[in-house]
Order: sequence, then C-alpha cells, then structure tokens
Amino acid sequence: MKVGIIVFPGSNCDRDMFHVLTDVFNLDAQFFWHEKNLPSGIDAVVLPGGFSYGDRLRAGIIAAHSPIIKDVKKLANKGIPILGVCNGFQILVESGLLPGVLLKNNSLSFMCKWINLIVENNITPFTNKLKLYQKIPIPIANGEGRYYADDSTLKKLKKNNQIVFRYSKVVNGSLFRIAGICNEDGNVVGMMPHPERATESVINPIDSKPSSLIFESLLSSIGA
Repeated sequence: MKVGIIVFPGSNCDRDMFHVLTDVFNLDAQFFWHEKNLPSGIDAVVLPGGFSYGDRLRAGIIAAHSPIIKDVKKLANKGIPILGVCNGFQILVESGLLPGVLLKNNSLSFMCKWINLIVENNITPFTNKLKLYQKIPIPIANGEGRYYADDSTLKKLKKNNQIVFRYSKVVNGSLFRIAGICNEDGNVVGMMPHPERATESVINPIDSKPSSLIFESLLSSIGA
C-alpha cells in the first residue's frame, strides 16, 4: 500500500512522518514535491506539519494553491484517506477541503507542549481503532492553531459528526475546543496535534498506544 507524503518549501515534519509510516508501520511511503503530480495507485495522502512558505500571508494559504493540491482534491473526491497534520490541517482548510479557518492562538504565542485529546468521531479512516471519547496524550506545536468557524458552519459540523478531536480543556482558544475535523464524507481529516511525535514509547512520556491507533486505523482502512 502506497502513502504519499507531500513536501512543500518549509515542511519540517515530513521525515518524521516518513519514519513513522515506514519504520514503525511498514507502509510504502514516498515523498512528493508540491510542484509534481501524484501518480496513480496512491492509497492515502498525508500533508505534514511545518511552515510552508514561511507562513507568509497566513499559514497554509500559499501551499493551498500548489499544483499538487489539484490531485489531492481529486483523490479526496474519490474517497481516498487524506490526513493533514498541523500545517497540513491549515493547508486543507485554506484549499477548501475542510471548512473553517485556523487563527493565531489566543495567547499570540507559539505553543509547544503535551495535551490531551478527546475522540469525538471514531468512524473515520484515522480513528476507527479508537474508542469514542477516548483520551489521547499528544503534543501540539503551533502558533496559528485556533480553530474558528461561523455559527452555521459549527452547527453543520456538529450535525454531520465532523468534529473528530477536541482538546480536553481550553488550550489555544479554539472554538468548541476543536482540535481536528473531517469533511462530510469523513475521508479527509485535519488535526493540529502531531501523532507522528507520539507513536513511539521512546519519545512519548505518557502512553504511545492511543496515538499509534491513529495510524493503525489507517492500516485497517487501506487494507495494509
């Protein structure tokens, strides 16, 4: 099974994601530069964290117009699992693949610490091995991670079960403590925390098993 990791100028979590997918979960992961096209036979796509284009204008907006995003949208429409982590989430929002916007943290500071997530939707390709309302210890590292949407969008997210993860407590001022959402079909998921930094016990000071289930869910979804 082939997983495409998209690399933008300024990506810095792409190799972390590659390590986890290949060395930990034995998937055939490959890097794809943002100016190229995605080949046929891709089973899943990951947009990793980082600072694409140095967060110029606003985080994710320039990368959202990269040529490869057209292919990502085509795969999304076909139901292929797509995960955006941190900057990847920002790119998914700016490209219109996910609703809402990610604003500067209410502290106006970059936040880098361990937090707890609560699973609100366990039927996506990235959460089907998790239990509903399960708690996940996981790190965040962002300066523009505050999720916001207007009232009608928030009502729609709740109605369609599109809220995937919520912070267990107020972290950065995110509306409804939202940490991750999905599209209406559930195959496109964006999350601000970094699961690739929490799946191995050697770097997870609390418990690596819950975060590992995010990737084990993907394995189950694509039949790997």
